[in-house]
Parts: sequence; structure tokens; C-alpha cells
Amino acid sequence: MIKLYTSPTPNGRKISILLEELNAEYETILVDLSKKEQFKKEFSKLSPTNKIPVIVDTENGQRIFESGAILIYLAQKYNKFLDNENYWEIMQWLILQVAYVGPMLGQAHQYLFYHRGKSKFAEEKTKGYVEHVYSILEKQLMDKEYIVNDYSIADIAIWPWVDRCERHEIKLEDYPNIKRWYDKMSIRPAVIKGYNAV
Repeated sequence: MIKLYTSPTPNGRKISILLEELNAEYETILVDLSKKEQFKKEFSKLSPTNKIPVIVDTENGQRIFESGAILIYLAQKYNKFLDNENYWEIMQWLILQVAYVGPMLGQAHQYLFYHRGKSKFAEEKTKGYVEHVYSILEKQLMDKEYIVNDYSIADIAIWPWVDRCERHEIKLEDYPNIKRWYDKMSIRPAVIKGYNAV
């Protein structure tokens, strides 16, 4: 069984979505970020960065922190959503999500949603990064059903961030390829269940 220490954030939700897609047996343990539970001594032992998500595989005692590493671990453990034929293509888009999509859209949450009006420079800079992220995804999905041909952990990693497009001041109608992909993902039963896992 997989123990998932998580919170209802894009990074947390991508793990519960994958676990649902894998039909894996798992237990969610809520880490309440509003109460700063991520800094508790017990959780710090699991996550040296004091970040969610973290998993513990009770079959072998393996602990994994960092969402990208967790996605790779689970995809390899269950041999799904990371096929050998497209392995490096999927990995590139997964790493892009971890290194660029998440951080840039996460900044948008801070400067365009939670703390709007604090810094015009930060807002304008962030808006430019947001538009760049969406333009990259729009181009990639121009002739593809999913980010890398077949449904993969790349889609699972990116979708929860796009789900917060309103916080990024983005209208998906302006990005028809992303909207088509987003809508297709949104009706997957595992995505719905995983999104609402905590």
C-alpha cells in the first residue's frame, strides 16, 4: 500500500490522480499547510524540504519526496504511463513541469491571486511567464491528443496546474488546443476522484 502525505494543491493532486489511474491501494494523510503541519518534526523526517507530497511504499519501506520523483517511482512500479518508446519525450515534459511550469504558475498564484496590487513589476513579469507557459503547451498540443502522444505522467503532472488557470488570469478559450486536452482530462473518472482525494 502507498501512504500519501498530501494537501489539495496541484503538486499533491497529481499524485492522487496517478494513484487512482493506477487503481493502486493507497491511504491519504492530510498535511494541513494552513496550520504549518509540514514543519512538524514527524513530517520533517519524511520530507527534508518540508514540502508535500511524500509517499511511503509499505511493501518495501521506500520513502519518496518531490512530486516528479514520486510520479516516476509509481509509473515504474506499476509499469504504466511511462512507456519505453516515448520515455525521454515524457521525461522532458515532466521535468519541464517540475522546473518551469509549476514554479512559474506558482508565482502567478502569489502575485496575481493572493497578493495582487503589491508589485506592478512582479505582476507584469509573472504575466509574461504565464503566457509563455501556456503558449508552449498550446503549441505542443496542436497535433496531439495528449502531451506526448499517449496519456502519460506528463499529462498528470501538468493538468492540475492548468486547472488553476483563473488564478493565472488565463481564459482557456484563448488556447483551444489546451482547452480540448484539459476538457478530455477533466472527465476521466480517476482524475475526478484523485483531484478530490483530500
